[in-house]
Order: sequence, then structure tokens, then C-alpha cells
Amino acid sequence: MPTYTWVIEQLDCYPQRDGQPDVVFTVHWRINAADGDYTATAYGTVGLTYDAKAGFTPYADLTQQQVVGWVQGALGSEQAAQIEAALAANIAAQINPPVVAPPLPWAP
Repeated sequence: MPTYTWVIEQLDCYPQRDGQPDVVFTVHWRINAADGDYTATAYGTVGLTYDAKAGFTPYADLTQQQVVGWVQGALGSEQAAQIEAALAANIAAQINPPVVAPPLPWAP
């Protein structure tokens, strides 16, 4: 069973929005899956909409956990689960390849 690690690669920000500095509008994320020596990864981006009425966390105070929560919320639990399932299938195919290319029987 793979373990999954969500990583935030980059945050794109507006320099200023509604009086707030460094307002994040795009998150570049990666999910790394590992099962022993086998690994797989998925990369993507999600767009965020700034809501002046919602609470604002200054850029310097953001945590990876908070931003991963934004990504998972933007993707939705079903899509996040589909991405993780695709990574698990990738690792399973590495462990038990569905297609192999053995050496030619007449090759030395």
C-alpha cells in the first residue's frame, strides 16, 4: 500500500489585492507516492479565488498544511482519491508489469 505525500511546489500571488499584499491565486502541487523502492508522482495546479470577506492569512504565515488543505478542497475528495488511485495503479504496474520485453531467445 503506497504512502502519499502532498507537496506545495510554488504559490503564484497578486502583489496586492483589496489592500492585502501577496494574495495567492494559483497553487502548484505535487503528490508523491511510495511503496518500498517504487515511486510515482502527479503534478498539477489549482486556482483560488480571493474572498475579501473571508479570513486572510498573510503570506509569511501560511503553512504547507493550510495550503494543502486549500488544494484538496479545490480538487474535492473524489478527484483527490482518483489521483491517489492512479498513483497506486502506477506503482502496482511497476511491481507487476503488465507487459515485458524479455531478451530474444536466439540472442547470446
